[in-house]
Amino acid sequence: MRKPPFLFTKIPFPALFLLLVFSLTFQVISQNLDAERSILLDVKQQLGNPPSLQSWNSSSSPCDWPEITCIDNIVTEISLSYKTITKKIPARICDLKNLIVLDVSYNYIPGEFPDILNCSKLEYLLLLQNSFVGPIPADIDRLSRLRYLDLTANNFSGDIPAAIGRLQELFYLFLVQNEFNGTWPTEIGNLANLEQLAMAYNDKFRPSALPKEFGALKKLKFLWMTEANLIGEIPKSFNNLSSLERLDLSLNELNGTIPVGMLTLKNLTYLYLFCNRLSGRVPSSIEAFNLKEIDLSDNHLTGPIPAGFVKLQNLTCLNLFWNQLSGEIPTNISLIPTLETFKVFSNQLSGVLPPAFGLHSELKFFEIFENKLSGELPQHLCARGTLLGVIASNNNLSGEVPKSLGNCKSLLTIQVSNNRFSGEIPSGIWTSPDMVSVMLAGNSFSGALPSRLTRNLSRVDISNNKFSGQIPAEISSWMNIGVLNANNNMLSGKIPMELTSLWNISVLLLDGNQFSGELPSQIISWKSLTNLNLSRNKLSGLIPKALGSLPSLTYLDLSENQFLGQIPSELGHLKLNILNLSSNQLSGLVPFEFQNEAYNYSFLNNPKLCVNVGTLKLPRCDAKVVDSDKLSTKYLVMILILALSGFLAVVFFTLVMVRDYHRKNHSRDHTTWKLTRFQNLDFDEQNILSGLTENNLIGRGGSGKVYRIANDRSGKIFAVKMICNNGRLDHKLQKPFIAKDEILGTLHHSNIVKLLCCISNETTSLLVYEYMENQSLDRWLHGKKQRTLSMTSLVHNFILDWPTRLLRIYCPRVCLYNKGERED
Repeated sequence: MRKPPFLFTKIPFPALFLLLVFSLTFQVISQNLDAERSILLDVKQQLGNPPSLQSWNSSSSPCDWPEITCIDNIVTEISLSYKTITKKIPARICDLKNLIVLDVSYNYIPGEFPDILNCSKLEYLLLLQNSFVGPIPADIDRLSRLRYLDLTANNFSGDIPAAIGRLQELFYLFLVQNEFNGTWPTEIGNLANLEQLAMAYNDKFRPSALPKEFGALKKLKFLWMTEANLIGEIPKSFNNLSSLERLDLSLNELNGTIPVGMLTLKNLTYLYLFCNRLSGRVPSSIEAFNLKEIDLSDNHLTGPIPAGFVKLQNLTCLNLFWNQLSGEIPTNISLIPTLETFKVFSNQLSGVLPPAFGLHSELKFFEIFENKLSGELPQHLCARGTLLGVIASNNNLSGEVPKSLGNCKSLLTIQVSNNRFSGEIPSGIWTSPDMVSVMLAGNSFSGALPSRLTRNLSRVDISNNKFSGQIPAEISSWMNIGVLNANNNMLSGKIPMELTSLWNISVLLLDGNQFSGELPSQIISWKSLTNLNLSRNKLSGLIPKALGSLPSLTYLDLSENQFLGQIPSELGHLKLNILNLSSNQLSGLVPFEFQNEAYNYSFLNNPKLCVNVGTLKLPRCDAKVVDSDKLSTKYLVMILILALSGFLAVVFFTLVMVRDYHRKNHSRDHTTWKLTRFQNLDFDEQNILSGLTENNLIGRGGSGKVYRIANDRSGKIFAVKMICNNGRLDHKLQKPFIAKDEILGTLHHSNIVKLLCCISNETTSLLVYEYMENQSLDRWLHGKKQRTLSMTSLVHNFILDWPTRLLRIYCPRVCLYNKGERED
């Protein structure tokens, strides 16, 4: 009998069996990978073969592709974020039967909610930052295993379907910044496993109360509903949110009081309710020992600050500003060991300040302005060396500025205007290395101006005090000073030539002092100067001609001095909004540019001044004053030339208008318009063109007109900006213009108005935007009030770099960010 081959005679039967099983398994896996590769390549083709997916090919395993994750050689995750995809997600993707994660965020994917409800094992779905439109499918609960859903920054609209409340595995739900216009579904309260819920920046929702059903979310840690058109009171059921760590309901229309039970939640860490209409007293029962940040600002809260805040031994930020709080500041608040930010400005607080502020914690921001506080500033505000700002203006504080602040190297600003402080300013304040602004106006400070300032100091206001002495020659070292206000003091001596070398100065106010002598005749570096006020001094001599060479000067006040001689004709070159040369000893002819009624009060109490035109309340010049008939003849000829030039200009302008009228009519009637879409539209170019009438005109700007146009079909309102030119668009400018429009059309952000489309022809471009009523960038940067420069605006102007500002876009709130004010 023939023997079997050597291989089989040497391998035991169990091992041979395992080898056969492994071989069959490998074959099955290989066949499965081939099938999934085929599916993915088909998906790539339907996505338009984007260059970002060039690694997807038929010669490699899909498990080796960067965008694919496999478990046991089975595709379980597809990550296509930031791949510049502009096509719809194909339903073919659900042929991957084990797909768990699908991430297509940060692309330009259009159309309605993708056809992926057959992806039965899907647990993570990320569609954020795309161009999706339409409603969320009413049967979204077909994705029964879904645990994570993020639809942020799209154009989804309609109602949020009740079916979302049947996704029992969901722990993360983000529906931020869309076009939803229904109401908040109470069914969300059925999501027993939900931990993160964010529905902020959906201001098109119908005004709705917070669903009391949300109080059943026992595992909820994070609730973010900023600017969600919420009204009514905070439900008492929110007292049951035992796991809640962060609550942000800011920028809504809530009213009533804060449920006391909320402030006893043991896990609560961040509480943001600012800019609502909450009223009543601040609850005294506060036992949320993990609470780190409280922001109840910009409401209608009354009564005292609760002493119970001392129980919050982890509190870092307490913002109670813009309310109607009264009474004294509880002493024990200054004992909280973690307190960094204390902002209670714009209330009715009284009494003395607790002396221990800064002694027990690393205090950074201390803002108490616009109250009725008295006594002295705490001596230990910078005891830990971390203090960034003291803003205590508009109180009844007295005494001297603590000497310890002179040794505070971290200090960025000190603002104590309009109090009853006295004495000299600690010298270290002027030289603190990072100091940006020193605001001391309206007190009784004394002493001399410092000879040296820190290089970062850009704003100094010492007006209405008792500073004395001369301006030091070392003032030339104040190179970064932009605003210097020293009016109404007792400064004296000459204006030194060194003062004119401050190249960065824009506002210089030295009025109401005792300066004497002549002004420097050579003004070297005041190219940025816009406001100059030297009135109510004892200055003499001639007005320097060099003032007429300052390109930015719009405000000039030299009144109530002893200036002599003629007004330099060079001043006529300036574009002055305010000019006051009254109460001097000036003589001769007023420059022709000022001989009109706008300057009726600019030359009072100068009896030797005269004019050639009778529009000013000054005498006519005679031969003795002018000293020659030649000057009168010169001005007469100039008037005739100007009159003739004006007549010719009117004729020329009329001809140009007639020509442009015919050209525009011809262009509108006969020129082909091109429509470039950036969003899904329910109108065409004719809907827009027919609305370009004077009745719809709402504004004019340097680059064109703005119209408010209603869509007859849908009733939606659009803002249309018309940009016209008299000839064809320059080819070099056309490409950047179109490129910028395309970029704006793809951006989705709560602080950027949506660009819907561009309609253009050879001579005109129409930019069609989503219409937004009464909004501006200034509102978001500076808030509603403009009186006091708060640490917030200081941080924005001098501290926050661009990465930090970008971080603000995605973070619901940081402690340093609020609607602080500035003093202009």
